[in-house]
Amino acid sequence: MQAIISAAELASESKGQNPPVLLDIRWQLTLAAAAGSPPFDGRAAYEAGHIPGAVYVDLDTALAGPAGDGGRHPLPDLDVFTQAMRAAGVRADRPVVVYDGGQGWAAARAWWLLRWAGHPSVRVLDGGLAAWPGELSTETPAPDPGDFTPRPDSIPALTADQAAALAREGLLLDARAGERYRGEVEPIDRVGGHIPGAVSAPTTENVTPDGRFLPTPQLTARFQSLGAFDAPKVGVYCGSGVSGAHEVLALAVAGIEASLYVGSWSDWSSDESRPVATGPNP
Repeated sequence: MQAIISAAELASESKGQNPPVLLDIRWQLTLAAAAGSPPFDGRAAYEAGHIPGAVYVDLDTALAGPAGDGGRHPLPDLDVFTQAMRAAGVRADRPVVVYDGGQGWAAARAWWLLRWAGHPSVRVLDGGLAAWPGELSTETPAPDPGDFTPRPDSIPALTADQAAALAREGLLLDARAGERYRGEVEPIDRVGGHIPGAVSAPTTENVTPDGRFLPTPQLTARFQSLGAFDAPKVGVYCGSGVSGAHEVLALAVAGIEASLYVGSWSDWSSDESRPVATGPNP
């Protein structure tokens, strides 16, 4: 399965007989609201300029349910997700390409969710909007309604108990920054630290400074050093199931299938009965 696409490949395929449906998923994790500042506005960024033909999809409302039970970005209501995908023109017989502003996290969340829902061909634009060499458009397209019918659990999503078991019996990677894994800082959730047995593997180390994924041999070497090729199963979590999806994508580029704990640390840490480990070791 090809998981990413270059800007040159996207430009070529967009001129073909079966061009991909293009989704703009610009989003940023921000603490601005807590500081009294306005949060990042993905739709405004989209309206200011996007890849021609792209349709904007809001991560917080279409690709996640309301924060609460299950974490800050739990799985979305299936009807809401279905309607958003159909409104964007997503069909089972057309490939989908997703992109964001360049970090790749939001695009990876859309990629993972569409795969979880059974879409057969979804790729992420490597490097995001910043990698696009062509002109941008301010026109909002009106695509024909899609016919995509989700098949939930086409790839597995981990529960908290399954993530804990995987940390003992396989390999569970923590995609957050190392200082959050170690419990030195925790800017969002109730408590800092990590799931006991999980291995620190910040997803920021999977990309170059311009946001593109490392060459496949380098990703392969990284995940080999973390034990991913020797583990019977591999899983990933992060803060709320967004940057973790980016690590699942990086693993896919390296040829490794991994499961995502969607609730991630925001779900795990919300239950005071669950154990918390701190420090650099699993």
